[in-house]
Amino acid sequence: MRVIEGGVVSPKGFKANGYKEGKYGVAIIISEKEAVGAGTFTTNKVVAYPVVLSRELIKNRDKFRAIVANSGNANCFTKDGMKDAKEMQKLIAELFNIREDEVLVASTGVIGRKMDMNIIKDRINKVYNLIKEGNSSINAAKAIMTTDTKPKEIAVEFEVNGKVVRVGGIAKGAGMIAPNMLHATMLCFITTDIEIDKESLTNVLQRVVDKTFNNISVDGDTSTNDTVFVLANGLSGVNYNECKEEFENALLYVCRELAKMIVKDGEGATKFMEVVVKGSKTKEDAIKASKAVVNSLLVKTAVFGGDPNWGRIVAAVGYSGADFNPEIVDIILSNYKDEVYLVKDGIPLADEGTEELKKAEEIMKSEEIKIVVDLKMGEFENVCYGCDLSYEYVRINAEYTT
Repeated sequence: MRVIEGGVVSPKGFKANGYKEGKYGVAIIISEKEAVGAGTFTTNKVVAYPVVLSRELIKNRDKFRAIVANSGNANCFTKDGMKDAKEMQKLIAELFNIREDEVLVASTGVIGRKMDMNIIKDRINKVYNLIKEGNSSINAAKAIMTTDTKPKEIAVEFEVNGKVVRVGGIAKGAGMIAPNMLHATMLCFITTDIEIDKESLTNVLQRVVDKTFNNISVDGDTSTNDTVFVLANGLSGVNYNECKEEFENALLYVCRELAKMIVKDGEGATKFMEVVVKGSKTKEDAIKASKAVVNSLLVKTAVFGGDPNWGRIVAAVGYSGADFNPEIVDIILSNYKDEVYLVKDGIPLADEGTEELKKAEEIMKSEEIKIVVDLKMGEFENVCYGCDLSYEYVRINAEYTT
């Protein structure tokens, strides 16, 4: 497997482009032939209308032709929201001469404000004209940005018996990120030219999402609009049954890298944080403990301030609900070059005046921090990704709707 250029237009048979002006943008992805579709969605009880619409589409259909997504308005908790979502679907169907129920819809932006469909129609028409002229995955990625500071795209390829399979994706997300998608808004659209059935694609996607997007956090809030779509059009000529492991690894890599891009671009973020909890009795315990640490406001602010406060880490593990014996735990701090034990066999080492504390303080100056918690009670582990919490995060969200 190797990383390549092209994002969502790198797999055969896909076109994409996007346009954004001011707060409002639209991205369109289209396959030249029907593509098997799968998706995962937010578990928030307040759900945006595009999520309701697309969830039903994926439940009732196997194949699709297009994805349309807008930024600037979440189309959630507002009057006539479903009508507006279906209007987006209808516009795409008419422009590309496809069925309305072959179009998946997503939105991101302010919740509770009615969407200005005149603006959305204008953006859709502009993107349609751009797609006629050429492809641009990066334009599509830029069009769905809200408080993001940079577009997010990646693509990979691998060979099977001399044939090339490609997987590409774009994503957006910087705030309201704590996805929990069982079947920041965080949006991710993935294309692939592998040949695969609906059940297999759904199962692979769910496993990958559980390992990646469901293990990231910026601020602990689960959005009303979180969505991941995958379209697979089969144009590589390679069947999934020939390369199950290779395809899942490729999809995992794409989703993991996009997930990392999201947390590194977290609203006001200055540092990236990886939290590994290992040695737990069960997988559930590892998930509970790692998510508690990565979501802890006290841990996040300590990371921002460069404070190796292991007490906040052990406290988060303690209230997580995971089975845990503080008398045997190890806590290790790393910047991927150097590492230091803050706690070893339940004994604090990074006390005032120690060499361990001095080294820990130096490590905490790094832009990328890794926290490892070894519970020493079993063989399971989980990895979460997050970021620090800064003054800028408060400013961005205090002024968001203005």
